[in-house]
Amino acid sequence: MVVKRSGAVVPFEKARIVAGIRAASKNRPVSDDQMEALAFEVEEQSRLVGNELTTEAIGLAVLEGLRQLDEVAYVRFASVYKGFDDAGDFAAEVHALTKESEPKAPRRVGEQ
Repeated sequence: MVVKRSGAVVPFEKARIVAGIRAASKNRPVSDDQMEALAFEVEEQSRLVGNELTTEAIGLAVLEGLRQLDEVAYVRFASVYKGFDDAGDFAAEVHALTKESEPKAPRRVGEQ
């Protein structure tokens, strides 16, 4: 079961997760198999949590999977999930995404 933000409790539907991933991945190089695999992974993670989980937990799991799969799809999903209001929200998310995904430069001998 899934607890929505409104407090309503609804059955878990993998098809809804796939639909969200598909919308975020439209015209991106993400295959149907990758979408299904991500939805399956989210479903399996959800089973480990227990009988009830929140839409927030599901959304975060989808975001993490999309971050690994396709950064543009990640930002698209985040814009809906996090309710972006303006371009600044997009810029902040892209900055956070690139900051987290950029490899750190190796330290030189003697640097701290």
